[in-house]
This record gives sequence, structure tokens and C-alpha cells, in this order.
Amino acid sequence: MAAPRSLALWNCCGRRWSRAMRGCQLLGLRSSWPGAPLSARLLSQEKRATETHFGFETVSEEEKGGKVYQVFESVAKKYDVMNDMMSLGIHRLWKDLLIWKMHPLPGTQLLDVAGGTGLAWVLGDAEELPFDDDKFDIYTIAFGIRNVTHIDQALQEAHRVLKPGGRFLCLEFSQVNNPLISRLYDLYSFQVIPVLGEVIAGDWKSYQYLVESIRRFPSQEEFKEMIEDAGFHKVTYESLTSGIVAIHSAFKL
Repeated sequence: MAAPRSLALWNCCGRRWSRAMRGCQLLGLRSSWPGAPLSARLLSQEKRATETHFGFETVSEEEKGGKVYQVFESVAKKYDVMNDMMSLGIHRLWKDLLIWKMHPLPGTQLLDVAGGTGLAWVLGDAEELPFDDDKFDIYTIAFGIRNVTHIDQALQEAHRVLKPGGRFLCLEFSQVNNPLISRLYDLYSFQVIPVLGEVIAGDWKSYQYLVESIRRFPSQEEFKEMIEDAGFHKVTYESLTSGIVAIHSAFKL
């Protein structure tokens, strides 16, 4: 789960992250949403007011950004605690594996979108990145692309700002393929996670949105096709923890 206030996402990697990124030039992009302090919406204000989804709810595209912002404003104070409680700490291993796959070297130009890894921050929009073409060696986004209104546009922007040979890496919730595990996961997601959200963070609705947004996100194969449609090559994915999450990898050639 990631969005404008997802600073905690990578902080949990602690010293391991610091060691991995030593010598790299790391830039973090915080998403901007309506109502955010000092926010600067980079997308055109003339976007069509067509419908999209916010969890299982149907809303206008203009509404969704504000609703997502409200969710993460609400959960920010208990973000770290809830991540550990919901995943039993396994989210730390998922993120460590993403860093291992990234294997950044000194001098690597890395853009982390909708996360908390940045040493230098830029407030912007994942659908219209405020960077020149062919600028970065690696683009990462962890638990953030699920909350973007137009995923296809975010992928096209990722492709645009990467250098030829640059790598796209995305860690996101995905689809459980084992029927038994899927039923247990659904039971836990809909019956337990919102209750944890209410007890720990005092917020049932935000965690209800979390589990609904996961179910609305494309499957591993569907998302792979979307990445390919954005112009990427050598697109692969690795399902983790029976498909609860997946790491997607692709290259701009």
C-alpha cells in the first residue's frame, strides 16, 4: 500500500537499504493530490471527468485522486505498525528482494515513485513525470501503481524517463493462484484487515479500500501485457508468497 505519504515503505529496510544505495544518486517522487500541502498538479486540468474505480466504488476520475490522498493522510501515523501487522512482517522480505534484484551500483540514477526512498524529493504526478526523457537507469515503484488512476499512462511515463537499457521494477499486490490459499487470503483480507485497521489506526474504511483495490488490480499476466504495451521488452514477473505479491521487471531497449 503506497501513495503520497508512503515514506515508511522503504525506511523499514533500514541499514540494509542504506548500504545497498551507497554511491547511487537516488531521487524520490512523491505523488501530488488535490488538497495536499504545497501540491502542484502536473496533469492537465482539462482531463475528462470519466468514471474509474476506487476500490469497489465507482467514482469520477477527478474524485479518485482526492480520495486516495484522504486514505493515506488517515493511515500515515500508524503506517509502519499496520504494514507489519497485516503482513506479519513479510513485507520487509518482499522489499529486500526487490532491492536485491535492483542491485544498484555507484553512480546509478534511480527514480523511486510513490515511495519513501528518495534522498532528494520532487512532488509530482506518476502520470506526467516532471523529468526529461532518457534520464534514469532504474525506475522503481512499490505498492503505488495500484492507486494510480491511469496505470497505462504511468507505465508510458516510466518508459519515457528511463534511458535505453534502463530497468523498470514494480512490486505490487497480485493474484493468488492456489484456490485454497485464495479462499483463506480473501477471508483474512475482508474479515481481519479492516478490523485491524479499526483497532490499531481507528480507520476501517481506508483498509477496506486497501483490500478492494488489490482485488481490482490486474493479474500477473494482464499487468505483464500492460507493461509490454507501454513499450518495454524482456518483461518478466516473479510471484511471491503464493502470488500475494509479484515483482515485475522490464527493460527499455
